[in-house]
Amino acid sequence: MRILFQLLLAGLLGLTVTTAAFADSTPTAAPTITVTGSAAIAAVPDLATITLGVTTNGATASAAMAANSAAVSAVMTRLQAAGIAARDYQTSSLSLNPNWVTNAAGTGSEIKGYVAGNMLTIRVRALDQLGIVLDALIADGVNTLNSLTFGLQNTRPTEDEARKQAVTDAMARAQLIATASGSKLGRILSISEGGSVAPFPGPMYRMAADSAAVPVAQGEVEISAAITMVFELQP
Repeated sequence: MRILFQLLLAGLLGLTVTTAAFADSTPTAAPTITVTGSAAIAAVPDLATITLGVTTNGATASAAMAANSAAVSAVMTRLQAAGIAARDYQTSSLSLNPNWVTNAAGTGSEIKGYVAGNMLTIRVRALDQLGIVLDALIADGVNTLNSLTFGLQNTRPTEDEARKQAVTDAMARAQLIATASGSKLGRILSISEGGSVAPFPGPMYRMAADSAAVPVAQGEVEISAAITMVFELQP
């Protein structure tokens, strides 16, 4: 619209102009640079999450479930005695299935008893008692251990520190690239975040048949952050 007005004005004044005469007045977008900074902070875990349970067999469905219920009740009683709060354990799966076996003639399958399963997810906050708790639960009937992971009860302080370090890393990368290209950093145009929590090294454990507590190495957990920043570049 501005160029059209100027062309009309020039026509009234008897001047000859072209649109090329106004090309230099169009603003040019400033070049930009996009960088991603990262940081990782290792921390000693103070929380363990275990998924374990009891699998039982019975000649009938009710017998298999009754045996399972008795064993799981003993496990829950042990958890309470170990100081595990009710909010820190939860039934994560419950199953009852026929036990299919090949018949004597080998021509098909038939039901031979039933299998009941009850899995619990448990949070243990006193890690110095973790091995003892595991050993006691196994003694009380736990015969399935699906997973053991470590974490932090409050990740926010470590996450915030990782974010700060990731921003510092991103700005240092941008400054390095700008200087190498003969430019200067301008204003920040955008910032976006990504990150993760990962255990390192992996948790180690074994099922113990003797009276010794199950040995557990908690290792460390790693809190990481990634920050992507877009800067203007100035000559």
